[in-house]
Amino acid sequence: MSALSRSNSRYRAPFDPITAVLFKIIQAITYLFVLAVLFMNPVSKQGIVNPKAEYIITVTWPDRNPNDIDTYVEDPQGNLTYFKNPAAGLIHLDRDDRGNLNDTLNINGRMVENPLNQEVTTIRAVLPGEYVVNAHYYATQDNQPVPVTIRVDKVNPTLEVIYYDTITLERKDEERTAVRFSIIGDGRVANINHVAKELVNKAFKRE
Repeated sequence: MSALSRSNSRYRAPFDPITAVLFKIIQAITYLFVLAVLFMNPVSKQGIVNPKAEYIITVTWPDRNPNDIDTYVEDPQGNLTYFKNPAAGLIHLDRDDRGNLNDTLNINGRMVENPLNQEVTTIRAVLPGEYVVNAHYYATQDNQPVPVTIRVDKVNPTLEVIYYDTITLERKDEERTAVRFSIIGDGRVANINHVAKELVNKAFKRE
Protein backbone atom coordinates (compact mmCIF):
# COMPACT_ATOMS: atom_id res chain seq x y z
CA MET A 1 0.00 0.00 0.00
CA SER A 2 1.37 3.45 -0.91
CA ALA A 3 2.04 6.12 1.66
CA LEU A 4 -0.85 8.20 0.24
CA SER A 5 -3.31 5.32 0.61
CA ARG A 6 -2.14 4.66 4.12
CA SER A 7 -2.57 8.37 4.93
CA ASN A 8 -6.15 8.46 3.56
CA SER A 9 -7.15 5.28 5.37
CA ARG A 10 -6.44 6.92 8.71
CA TYR A 11 -9.31 9.35 8.21
CA ARG A 12 -11.88 6.86 6.90
CA ALA A 13 -14.69 6.53 9.49
CA PRO A 14 -15.32 2.98 10.64
CA PHE A 15 -18.52 1.36 9.33
CA ASP A 16 -21.35 1.63 11.86
CA PRO A 17 -24.32 -0.63 11.01
CA ILE A 18 -26.61 1.11 13.51
CA THR A 19 -26.03 4.50 11.87
CA ALA A 20 -26.71 3.00 8.44
CA VAL A 21 -29.99 1.46 9.62
CA LEU A 22 -31.09 4.74 11.21
CA PHE A 23 -30.29 6.59 7.97
CA LYS A 24 -32.41 4.13 5.96
CA ILE A 25 -35.27 4.53 8.42
CA ILE A 26 -35.13 8.31 8.05
CA GLN A 27 -35.18 7.92 4.26
CA ALA A 28 -38.23 5.66 4.46
CA ILE A 29 -40.08 8.05 6.79
CA THR A 30 -39.36 10.97 4.44
CA TYR A 31 -40.63 8.98 1.46
CA LEU A 32 -43.83 8.01 3.29
CA PHE A 33 -44.37 11.64 4.37
CA VAL A 34 -44.11 12.86 0.76
CA LEU A 35 -46.59 10.20 -0.35
CA ALA A 36 -49.00 11.21 2.41
CA VAL A 37 -48.88 14.87 1.31
CA LEU A 38 -49.53 13.90 -2.31
CA PHE A 39 -52.58 11.86 -1.33
CA MET A 40 -53.89 14.51 1.04
CA ASN A 41 -53.91 17.36 -1.50
CA PRO A 42 -56.73 16.03 -3.73
CA VAL A 43 -58.96 15.65 -0.65
CA SER A 44 -58.45 19.27 0.31
CA LYS A 45 -59.59 20.33 -3.17
CA GLN A 46 -62.88 18.45 -3.18
CA GLY A 47 -64.82 21.61 -2.39
CA ILE A 48 -63.51 23.43 -5.45
CA VAL A 49 -66.07 23.70 -8.25
CA ASN A 50 -64.68 24.17 -11.73
CA PRO A 51 -67.66 24.20 -14.09
CA LYS A 52 -67.11 23.75 -17.82
CA ALA A 53 -68.57 27.04 -18.93
CA GLU A 54 -67.79 30.12 -20.96
CA TYR A 55 -70.57 32.25 -19.42
CA ILE A 56 -72.53 31.92 -16.17
CA ILE A 57 -75.96 33.49 -15.62
CA THR A 58 -76.94 33.77 -11.95
CA VAL A 59 -80.41 34.75 -10.78
CA THR A 60 -80.88 35.38 -7.05
CA TRP A 61 -83.57 36.72 -4.76
CA PRO A 62 -83.50 37.39 -1.01
CA ASP A 63 -82.50 34.59 1.35
CA ARG A 64 -85.44 32.78 2.98
CA ASN A 65 -87.89 34.44 0.60
CA PRO A 66 -90.71 31.89 0.26
CA ASN A 67 -91.53 32.60 -3.39
CA ASP A 68 -90.46 30.66 -6.47
CA ILE A 69 -88.69 32.53 -9.26
CA ASP A 70 -87.76 30.74 -12.49
CA THR A 71 -85.08 31.49 -15.08
CA TYR A 72 -85.65 31.16 -18.82
CA VAL A 73 -82.73 31.48 -21.24
CA GLU A 74 -82.97 31.38 -25.03
CA ASP A 75 -79.92 30.97 -27.30
CA PRO A 76 -79.39 32.27 -30.87
CA GLN A 77 -80.79 29.03 -32.34
CA GLY A 78 -84.03 29.23 -30.39
CA ASN A 79 -83.07 26.60 -27.81
CA LEU A 80 -84.75 27.34 -24.49
CA THR A 81 -83.84 26.22 -20.96
CA TYR A 82 -86.06 26.37 -17.89
CA PHE A 83 -87.03 24.06 -15.01
CA LYS A 84 -88.78 21.50 -17.24
CA ASN A 85 -86.07 21.58 -19.90
CA PRO A 86 -82.77 22.12 -18.06
CA ALA A 87 -80.49 21.33 -21.03
CA ALA A 88 -80.84 22.59 -24.58
CA GLY A 89 -78.07 23.09 -27.09
CA LEU A 90 -75.10 24.54 -25.24
CA ILE A 91 -77.17 25.98 -22.37
CA HIS A 92 -77.66 24.16 -19.05
CA LEU A 93 -79.79 25.09 -16.04
CA ASP A 94 -77.41 23.77 -13.39
CA ARG A 95 -79.49 24.77 -10.36
CA ASP A 96 -83.27 25.17 -10.11
CA ASP A 97 -84.42 26.81 -6.87
CA ARG A 98 -88.01 26.65 -5.61
CA GLY A 99 -87.96 29.28 -2.87
CA ASN A 100 -88.64 27.75 0.54
CA LEU A 101 -89.51 24.36 -0.93
CA ASN A 102 -86.73 21.80 -0.41
CA ASP A 103 -84.65 24.35 1.55
CA THR A 104 -84.69 22.12 4.65
CA LEU A 105 -82.69 18.90 4.45
CA ASN A 106 -82.49 15.95 6.84
CA ILE A 107 -78.81 15.07 7.21
CA ASN A 108 -78.05 12.20 9.60
CA GLY A 109 -81.21 12.93 11.57
CA ARG A 110 -80.48 16.65 11.87
CA MET A 111 -82.51 19.28 10.00
CA VAL A 112 -80.27 21.70 8.08
CA GLU A 113 -81.59 24.82 6.38
CA ASN A 114 -80.22 26.29 3.15
CA PRO A 115 -81.58 29.86 2.99
CA LEU A 116 -80.04 30.73 -0.40
CA ASN A 117 -82.40 31.43 -3.32
CA GLN A 118 -80.36 31.11 -6.49
CA GLU A 119 -80.62 29.66 -10.00
CA VAL A 120 -77.53 29.12 -12.14
CA THR A 121 -77.46 28.71 -15.92
CA THR A 122 -74.26 28.04 -17.86
CA ILE A 123 -73.39 28.57 -21.50
CA ARG A 124 -70.84 25.87 -22.29
CA ALA A 125 -69.25 27.28 -25.46
CA VAL A 126 -68.97 30.46 -27.50
CA LEU A 127 -71.94 30.43 -29.89
CA PRO A 128 -72.27 33.85 -31.57
CA GLY A 129 -75.68 35.49 -31.59
CA GLU A 130 -78.27 36.92 -29.22
CA TYR A 131 -79.25 35.47 -25.84
CA VAL A 132 -82.40 36.36 -23.90
CA VAL A 133 -82.68 35.98 -20.11
CA ASN A 134 -86.15 36.19 -18.53
CA ALA A 135 -87.25 35.99 -14.90
CA HIS A 136 -90.69 34.54 -14.11
CA TYR A 137 -92.63 34.78 -10.82
CA TYR A 138 -93.85 31.18 -10.84
CA ALA A 139 -95.41 30.67 -7.39
CA THR A 140 -96.00 32.70 -4.25
CA GLN A 141 -96.66 32.09 -0.58
CA ASP A 142 -97.02 35.71 0.55
CA ASN A 143 -98.21 37.60 -2.59
CA GLN A 144 -95.41 40.14 -2.15
CA PRO A 145 -93.15 41.72 -4.80
CA VAL A 146 -89.77 40.03 -5.15
CA PRO A 147 -86.49 41.82 -6.00
CA VAL A 148 -84.52 39.63 -8.40
CA THR A 149 -80.83 40.14 -9.19
CA ILE A 150 -79.41 39.02 -12.51
CA ARG A 151 -75.69 38.64 -13.08
CA VAL A 152 -73.91 37.52 -16.25
CA ASP A 153 -70.24 36.55 -16.03
CA LYS A 154 -67.79 35.81 -18.80
CA VAL A 155 -65.53 33.10 -17.39
CA ASN A 156 -62.64 32.72 -19.82
CA PRO A 157 -59.83 33.63 -20.00
CA THR A 158 -60.52 35.52 -16.75
CA LEU A 159 -63.70 36.24 -14.80
CA GLU A 160 -65.44 39.37 -16.09
CA VAL A 161 -68.81 40.67 -14.92
CA ILE A 162 -70.58 41.77 -18.08
CA TYR A 163 -73.99 42.52 -16.57
CA TYR A 164 -75.40 43.08 -13.07
CA ASP A 165 -78.76 44.57 -12.13
CA THR A 166 -81.85 44.08 -9.98
CA ILE A 167 -85.45 44.08 -11.19
CA THR A 168 -88.68 43.69 -9.20
CA LEU A 169 -91.36 41.15 -10.04
CA GLU A 170 -94.54 42.62 -8.61
CA ARG A 171 -96.92 39.66 -8.66
CA LYS A 172 -97.34 35.96 -9.39
CA ASP A 173 -97.15 35.02 -13.10
CA GLU A 174 -95.27 38.19 -14.05
CA GLU A 175 -92.52 37.64 -16.61
CA ARG A 176 -89.82 40.18 -17.42
CA THR A 177 -86.92 40.22 -19.81
CA ALA A 178 -84.02 40.83 -17.44
CA VAL A 179 -81.36 41.22 -20.12
CA ARG A 180 -80.61 40.51 -23.76
CA PHE A 181 -77.03 40.39 -25.02
CA SER A 182 -75.08 39.26 -28.05
CA ILE A 183 -71.91 37.19 -28.14
CA ILE A 184 -69.70 38.03 -31.08
CA GLY A 185 -67.14 35.83 -32.79
CA ASP A 186 -64.22 36.47 -30.45
CA GLY A 187 -66.33 35.81 -27.34
CA ARG A 188 -66.92 39.43 -26.39
CA VAL A 189 -70.40 40.57 -25.33
CA ALA A 190 -72.19 43.43 -27.06
CA ASN A 191 -75.66 44.93 -27.68
CA ILE A 192 -76.89 44.66 -24.07
CA ASN A 193 -80.53 45.73 -23.90
CA HIS A 194 -83.87 45.03 -22.18
CA VAL A 195 -86.30 44.79 -25.09
CA ALA A 196 -89.12 42.56 -23.89
CA LYS A 197 -89.53 39.07 -25.35
CA GLU A 198 -91.98 36.49 -24.03
CA LEU A 199 -90.48 33.07 -23.35
CA VAL A 200 -92.81 31.36 -20.86
CA ASN A 201 -95.70 30.81 -23.30
CA LYS A 202 -93.22 29.73 -25.95
CA ALA A 203 -91.85 27.10 -23.57
CA PHE A 204 -95.22 25.67 -22.60
CA LYS A 205 -96.51 25.63 -26.19
CA ARG A 206 -93.73 23.14 -26.94
CA GLU A 207 -94.92 20.68 -24.32
